[in-house]
Amino acid sequence: MMNKRLIALACVAFGVAELLLVILSWLLSATRLDGVRSLISSEGIRWFVGEFTYTLASPLLVWLLLALVALGCLQRSGLMSRGRGYRDRVALRVSLSFMIIYVVIICLLTLMPHAILLSVTGSLFPSAFSRALVPIICFGIGVLSISFGMVSGRLHTLTDILDALTFGLQQGAPLIILYIMFFQFYASLLFVFG
Repeated sequence: MMNKRLIALACVAFGVAELLLVILSWLLSATRLDGVRSLISSEGIRWFVGEFTYTLASPLLVWLLLALVALGCLQRSGLMSRGRGYRDRVALRVSLSFMIIYVVIICLLTLMPHAILLSVTGSLFPSAFSRALVPIICFGIGVLSISFGMVSGRLHTLTDILDALTFGLQQGAPLIILYIMFFQFYASLLFVFG
């Protein structure tokens, strides 16, 4: 799914870059350079500790988590496997039927005049639909995958379904750490030079 060594190196690089930025911000602020704030000043430490959660809390993190859940469902359900026996073909038809129903519901919520997910002006972009496009796609992939897995017999119990839903998160955990390292470094840059 991913090259963990490359992600680990990127995490270390962002960690080292953060440390270098701390030192650089201290040196530049000590020279009284305009517009530069030190990360080890009282203001910098308060910002780092106080804004850490808000720095990471963004739609991108939610999209990453939802994409990992959807990809994990795809993998665990067997939908991406090559062998297609009779049971898999039936499961594919059933899951595609669920997907068609899902797409029709989304179309009814977006394409009808005065649809619920349209903006006040009646457009798709920007609207509630456009803001929820990634979750809508991920949920659709989840419905397709889980229904396929259940009908094909690969997902027997609720525990199997929960395992499928969490598999992508387990496999993608290094990406979550990379996200944290990158966005904290980016926010620190904005604080120091912003």
